[in-house]
Amino acid sequence: MSKLVFTPVLVLAASLFALLGCHAAAAQAPGLDSHASTHRPAFRAVNYDVAVALLVERQALSARAKIEFEAKEPSATLEVELHQDLRVQAVTGADGKALPFDRYPDSPLRLTVALPQTVVAGQHVTLTFDYAGPLANDDASPIKGVRLAYVSEASTVLLLPGRWFPLTDYPSNRYTAVFNIAVPETMVVTGTGEALPPQKRNVAFESGPAAAVRPGQVVPKTPPVSTTPATATPTASRMVYTFRWTRPEPGGTFVAGKLQSQAPKSPDVPLTVFAPQLAAGAADAFEQQLSSIIPFFSTEFGPLQDPALRVAQLPAGSLAGYSAPGLLLIGARQWDPKTNFRLLAQLAAGQWFGNAVTPASAADVWITDGLARYAEGLYVEHSAGREALDRALEDYAVGALMFEQAAPIARAAQLQPFSPEYRSVVQNKGAMVFHMLRGQMGDAAFSATLKDFYAKFAGHAARIEDFEKLASDHAAQDAQNKKTDAPNLMPFFSQWLNSTGVPEFKLDYVVVRTRKGFLLRGDVKQDLETFRMPVEVRIATEGNPETKTIDVVGTKSDFTVETFGRPRPLGLTIDPNNHLLKSSPKLRVRALIGRGEEMAQRGDFYEAIQEYQRALDTQKNSSLAHFRMAEASFLQKNYQAAASAFREALDGDLEPRWVEVWSHLYLGKIFDLSGQRERAISQYSLARDARDNTGGAQDEVERYIANPFKLEGDADHRAP
Repeated sequence: MSKLVFTPVLVLAASLFALLGCHAAAAQAPGLDSHASTHRPAFRAVNYDVAVALLVERQALSARAKIEFEAKEPSATLEVELHQDLRVQAVTGADGKALPFDRYPDSPLRLTVALPQTVVAGQHVTLTFDYAGPLANDDASPIKGVRLAYVSEASTVLLLPGRWFPLTDYPSNRYTAVFNIAVPETMVVTGTGEALPPQKRNVAFESGPAAAVRPGQVVPKTPPVSTTPATATPTASRMVYTFRWTRPEPGGTFVAGKLQSQAPKSPDVPLTVFAPQLAAGAADAFEQQLSSIIPFFSTEFGPLQDPALRVAQLPAGSLAGYSAPGLLLIGARQWDPKTNFRLLAQLAAGQWFGNAVTPASAADVWITDGLARYAEGLYVEHSAGREALDRALEDYAVGALMFEQAAPIARAAQLQPFSPEYRSVVQNKGAMVFHMLRGQMGDAAFSATLKDFYAKFAGHAARIEDFEKLASDHAAQDAQNKKTDAPNLMPFFSQWLNSTGVPEFKLDYVVVRTRKGFLLRGDVKQDLETFRMPVEVRIATEGNPETKTIDVVGTKSDFTVETFGRPRPLGLTIDPNNHLLKSSPKLRVRALIGRGEEMAQRGDFYEAIQEYQRALDTQKNSSLAHFRMAEASFLQKNYQAAASAFREALDGDLEPRWVEVWSHLYLGKIFDLSGQRERAISQYSLARDARDNTGGAQDEVERYIANPFKLEGDADHRAP
């Protein structure tokens, strides 16, 4: 067994306690503005050589990152982003000399380094960053409340947006890299890049003059004479995992833990699954789902340059899912490829849009995150039909209405990635905008646009304007082939990307008998002053239904349509095929409930209940609103209020259907907790009679019929 002095990491490990006990102690670099700059950083990282040790017993890491930068413009100031709990010990140049750096209190992610001289555009410079610190919670996460970088003995997650190593130009940058990750022998690491065989090594934890250097302090040329007697260098056995990639990509995401790996069984799906022992049985199901998903996207968009994939489980408390180059990460609660195939499809689509094609800036994420979300819908339509797509579109619409006013899509840089507002605007509204664009262009032109977009920008960053131009060109070509007028898509993009607001249509019309049939004369009203789109209407008649198109412009538009058959009472439906993002009382109620669900997930039960009450003010018999209110009361141990609300849910519209089985199940739990076993068994029996296993309800029923529910160890399993 070879012995490795893993100096880049473990010199820092020896001085970790000093770093954990200090605050932002960086010396003010001479000549640097202490306020956040408004211009874009002048340098971008092009190559990384990172060595990191996971100190799981202290929930910390210690690292050295040697980074090659390229100047985008002349500058003597280099800027990176780094997790604020990771304290920088030293920054050195290629000559080994320490450089002054600063971290601004009002922008703690930003780390600015003063270079000895101006670097001209196109020139490269190499710096080495020594840093360490705790990653024990999400209090200082770059995305508030979201665990993106976390170290523990049970599991470790290091996602790229966690800024656990110095980054530039997130989320657009791509680079080559080598990462060496030292972990205890009981842990397995997987992540982005080519994985080399791990090596078991004796790693030396050295100490020395570097351990005494304060962050930002220049190292003296002659180290001070030590009066401490020399001691032996302690060593520890570690597994060192190496990952590398030579083609520039946005890599640098890893998970570690007591994982088991299962290699692919089929050569058609080069897939390896990493999961804890109890969850490893899902590997075959993941392979089965992805064997359908990946070929579909390859046909729709074009093949991936490297089709090999790893699937790994994210620990509880992190994201529901995350897509990195060649890596799909799925949360522990979502670890079911059969019931969560839509999430799996969305993450797989991220291999095309988000990893192969990256956004040119944080304002351009619609063309990656929004498109990956809509690609999920395309796969749903392919695998389960149009009705399944309609259900997905309703989910997108509800999600969009939750926080649609937070920002226009083209101003996504104002939103925190992974936040409820970001998912609402970028992913859900963004998906609906792609669906509306498909309706404007037609299926053939839209599909050609997606293929061309991927072909042109795979391996590169793209802007929204790039996609707009491609779409307009394909729409014009399609119209020329069909000898029709080309649609002008610029007003469409302006309306849906640069503005907020969603129309809610109201119809008022009369029916007049004519010699040739019937005439419907009326108006369409909605609240958006600048709205302008052709809108389909369907007229249910005593014969076959008839579909017409009317132009809706502004807040009120008159229309006249003729039909052959007699229109049925209330038989006029606007946008019957769900081509438009629109509001309605039903969708507003679901959006209010969705807002409450987001708050409850964060533990803000009081605010969640307020949102559920607003939903009930709009629709008093909403079983889902009553159910969520009951669930929030249950989690706060207010069992009387919870029981009353679950009864209200059972007396409501019973939509969705799973509300019935889970209301009986929760009532059974409440009676068990109050010592009323016979009443509990009665409720569990009613839940069994519902014959609905959504969310594993029937498994729960059998469990608690056999043994009474107890809070200890049982409280984590919730309804869908």
